Amino acid sequence: MAAQIGAPAAAIRAHEELYAYWSSLKAGAPLPIRRRLDPGDMKRLLPTVSLIDVIPGEELDFRIRLAGTGLYSVYGREITGRRLGEVYNSSAGDYWRTELSRVVREARPGVGIHNLGWRGASHLSIVWIRLPISRGGSDVDMILGYDAVIGSNSLATGIRPAAAVAA
Repeated sequence: MAAQIGAPAAAIRAHEELYAYWSSLKAGAPLPIRRRLDPGDMKRLLPTVSLIDVIPGEELDFRIRLAGTGLYSVYGREITGRRLGEVYNSSAGDYWRTELSRVVREARPGVGIHNLGWRGASHLSIVWIRLPISRGGSDVDMILGYDAVIGSNSLATGIRPAAAVAA
């Protein structure tokens, strides 16, 4: 796996940076509006940034609208344009559907750790953050994500539930 592997502290700093940027886009509104996102404002983070479309229905589904080039090595292929079921095995897909649905339902950021054992790399995990975005200003219909790959054995013990972040 050729992904850049960083320390947990660096991952947390990147999350704080993206969260501060996301928060600045709210401009007093409950959610940032998609058109305010500017890739130039987060250049350093772009390799593992993702934009995820929310597909409404009886059960929410999600499509990766955009996946940074650094995510190719994490997933072993291009994931842009794919739905969760096309990217993950059923267990990992269920995990992400639950976590992303929570971000949509609560209209609040989510964070967590996801082990890459399902990809044959149980020594690696991603420390992730998912931030709700709106095209129109009120409903969450897109999610901004960032994944930092870490290789700490203390964190790579399995898929863990996310902890919500105060918005």
